[in-house]
Amino acid sequence: GALSADEVIRKRLLIDGDGAGDDRRINLLVKSFIKWCNSGSQEEGYFQYQRMLSTLSQCEFSMGKTLLVYDMNLREMENYEKIYKDIENSIAAAHEKISECKKQILQAKRIRKNRQEYDALAKVIQHHPDRHETLKQLEALGKELQNLSHIKENVEDKLELRRKQFHVLLSTIHELQQTLENDEKLSEAEESQETQMEAEAKQ
Repeated sequence: GALSADEVIRKRLLIDGDGAGDDRRINLLVKSFIKWCNSGSQEEGYFQYQRMLSTLSQCEFSMGKTLLVYDMNLREMENYEKIYKDIENSIAAAHEKISECKKQILQAKRIRKNRQEYDALAKVIQHHPDRHETLKQLEALGKELQNLSHIKENVEDKLELRRKQFHVLLSTIHELQQTLENDEKLSEAEESQETQMEAEAKQ
């Protein structure tokens, strides 16, 4: 049956390779075959035969190279998909980490509130507490509040860092997708141009 447009393009790519002169080799092979068919002497026929073998060898090498590049591109696409999945997993893990940090902040706030309430109750119970002991408690509470404040600042800094990292990751994914789309569009444009050039050459 007639070949579809995709099959024609695929065969064209396999023959033409990366544009390193495969079309010229095919044309040279056809010309050598015609000369071989029309050769007037055995010596000329043998020369044309050897020339055809050489051209065939070059075409086979170029085709093998093209197939290797095609396989390499497939593996690269699989690698990109794996990287994309790893990035998605990293984003999900970071979201979980942020949620955990928020829980820790709430817990720290509850602990601080409970301790403040406990201290207030202790002061009520102890009508005349020792001044030195009270000062020590106030100092300890002040250090504890300061420590909790540092913890809160560190957690907020981590949250801000995660937000920036998310932005970088998402930008990288977008750029990667845009690059792949541009490569695909460029490949389609080159294929269309080659098809048009072939059509014009046939005319």
